Amino acid sequence: MSIKDWPEGEQPREKLLSRGPGSLSDAELLAIFLRTGAKGMDAVTLARTLLTEFGSLRQLLQADQQQFCQGPGLGPAKFVQLQASLELMRRFLDERLVRTHALTSPQLTRQYLQAQLRDQPREVFALLLLDNQHRVIKFHELFYGTLDAAAVYPREIVALALKLSVAAVILVHNHPSGVAEPSRADRMITERIQSALGLLDIRVLDHLVVGDGETVSFAERGWL
Repeated sequence: MSIKDWPEGEQPREKLLSRGPGSLSDAELLAIFLRTGAKGMDAVTLARTLLTEFGSLRQLLQADQQQFCQGPGLGPAKFVQLQASLELMRRFLDERLVRTHALTSPQLTRQYLQAQLRDQPREVFALLLLDNQHRVIKFHELFYGTLDAAAVYPREIVALALKLSVAAVILVHNHPSGVAEPSRADRMITERIQSALGLLDIRVLDHLVVGDGETVSFAERGWL
């Protein structure tokens, strides 16, 4: 039976329009993205099959082109469409965050940083650069490392802060292991950066460590 033959209230597109996107399952949302099924399968059945084969929606969205195109009913055109959709989401979050007040929008800030860093295969050290009203000027990735560490140089952070005339920064990096608990090295480099920027009256407002679904704040722990 085709999806078009389903009761109207059960068809994914109609369900989304009447009840909102939050009412749909992962398979139903994926079916809307796929638009069509494969041989012997409607779009929802295909979506369920893909979620089973990849293990989860997240693993499907993270798959590289070769892995993605091995799925039934998938190909380069779908991969390109998916990557464009993911980039639109990242840019949407970026536009929402820029020029908002980072300290009064902690949930938005964390959502944005999770989207940027959670699925990175290596450690990335970045900055949220803020103006004198603590509004976000931009997000800037600065250092990249292995699965275990990134080489972080305070002098480069100072140079960037001076170049953009920032008044404050929020430090952020990810833990590819998925465990957001800060290490002793994380605390030590934070102190070095805080001391370097302090000489220029540039405040370090927080250091956020992004894990898998969790973000740890140095400020909330009283470490700054």
